[in-house]
Amino acid sequence: MLKDKLKDYNIILASASPRRHAFLRGMDLNFEIRLHPVDEVYPSHLKANEITDYLAKLKSEPFLNDLKANDILITSDTIVWLEGKPIEKPKDEQHAFNMIKSMSNKTHEVITSICFTQKQSQKIVHTITKVTFRALEDEEIWYYIKNFKPFDKAGAYGIQEWIGSIGISSIEGSYNNVVGLPTHLLYETLNSIAMDE
Repeated sequence: MLKDKLKDYNIILASASPRRHAFLRGMDLNFEIRLHPVDEVYPSHLKANEITDYLAKLKSEPFLNDLKANDILITSDTIVWLEGKPIEKPKDEQHAFNMIKSMSNKTHEVITSICFTQKQSQKIVHTITKVTFRALEDEEIWYYIKNFKPFDKAGAYGIQEWIGSIGISSIEGSYNNVVGLPTHLLYETLNSIAMDE
């Protein structure tokens, strides 16, 4: 399996997200966590996956001088894309309410890019999941925000939480992507890196 194919590599996950940590553990991968804070600013002309591609690559840059020959650095970025605009993480309760309200009775896209960086090469892949909310009542949105405090989540919601159970009417694409990481894409790309060697 993939774990055996990667036995000569050191997988580095550059993410503080407990959801992403859990996914890699669930995939039975050996990895270490390294963190370098990055100012996540991108050129204003970028759209949709251009934003996540840019930021996933940007997050790799502080590590570049320290990578060894057998290291594979994984950096990623996720945004929610609605009606031609990115919806990022909420600043406070009212901001979170406004975000979720704007997605009510509509379909939005969750876009994740993953950047795989080695000493001599770099590869960026991305995927898009379409998520549709039913018409949400204001008190449902407030209940969710007060009880689940989704301030660390793009789009101000976690699909695996209460709001996902009661509010999402359809999903097209990777569920895990909406939780935080498209694990099928991570697996496929790591597998191709291992096979290329």
